Amino acid sequence: MHRMLLLIGSFAFCAAAAWGQRVPAREDSEEMRAALAEALAERENAEARSQRFEQEAQEAEDAAERAAREAAALAARVQQAEAGIAVARARIAMIDREQAELREELGREQQPVVELTAALQQFSRRPIALSLLRPGSVKDVVYLRALLHDRVPQVQASTSDLRGRIDHARELRREALAAAEVLQAEEVALAARREELADIETRQRLAARAAGSSANREAERVLALAEEVRDLDGLVDELDRAATLRAQLAALPGPRLRPAQPESNQLAAAPSPAPSQANADAPSPYILPVAGRTLTGFGAPQPSGLSQGLTLAPIGGAQVVAPAAGRVAFAGPYRGYGRIVIIEHPGGWTSLVTGLVRSDVEVGEAVVSGSPLGVAGPSDPSISLELRRDGEPVNPALYVG
Repeated sequence: MHRMLLLIGSFAFCAAAAWGQRVPAREDSEEMRAALAEALAERENAEARSQRFEQEAQEAEDAAERAAREAAALAARVQQAEAGIAVARARIAMIDREQAELREELGREQQPVVELTAALQQFSRRPIALSLLRPGSVKDVVYLRALLHDRVPQVQASTSDLRGRIDHARELRREALAAAEVLQAEEVALAARREELADIETRQRLAARAAGSSANREAERVLALAEEVRDLDGLVDELDRAATLRAQLAALPGPRLRPAQPESNQLAAAPSPAPSQANADAPSPYILPVAGRTLTGFGAPQPSGLSQGLTLAPIGGAQVVAPAAGRVAFAGPYRGYGRIVIIEHPGGWTSLVTGLVRSDVEVGEAVVSGSPLGVAGPSDPSISLELRRDGEPVNPALYVG
């Protein structure tokens, strides 16, 4: 009788396990889904940009403009491959998390089934002759067999969900292998596109070096200025003042011929400098320099004060591109910010990109939206973007299209 009670208890435990609790979703599940959706969107945007740049390169009549558009298209292809890698990694992470939760569930729900199976095996190995030697044993055997006849279908029904989860675990393994193959293919494509981009950048750099020495002199002046100013804000302000002065000088009229009768012609007063372009529209199209999740938003509190831009976390060695067309005002290392690039846009707008481990542009170089600027660091990189209008920081996210 005692054995019968043990077996009935095992059945009850099995049924309770079949209705067991599910593993609660972890708090980061929504973040993982959001990261996957963001990476998918970035890949689509990069593909659209590359197609647009390729079309513009085909339509460009100037050789320099065509080369710049081709480099921007290749940089967009590099960012597309980087976003594809982020997508594959996000999917693998989600699959790994789901597999871990499924293993926990299977471990809990298989335990009572294992105990029940062991009890049944022990009961089946009991000789019938021993049952005949004990009073009441035959009745126990008949009763338990009748009970098993009624309970086995219930056990099968209650464990159907368990069998489905085992099948789901096999499907997850197949998905993990497929995601790993996609990741490997994206990494191969990324390496090939980076090599193509490096070839184009090398040719452009050699052509720019042969153009003249005026850019070298300007680069030396800017580097000396960077040594004099105390902080990054001061450097941006000095470069803004230099840009304003260049615009005013460019607006001055050329030399006038001496009039035939000086006494009858008064010299015309020099025209005033061109009116301020502070109210000009923002540079367009305006894009983010890298693809990645946002670490710090505009106006977020920081130890040094409120954030004046956006800080993004791309993959290691990510391609960094120009957010909009303009002229490189500074490119090089700056204390505490890694290598930085400052781009002057028409209308008094300035973009500041920091956190690069390598910069591929020079002072005075004209860039288009999407032109390669350099690369991010190999491990845990962070790229910051600041957009200023007449020296005042504005939120870059408002102008990203």
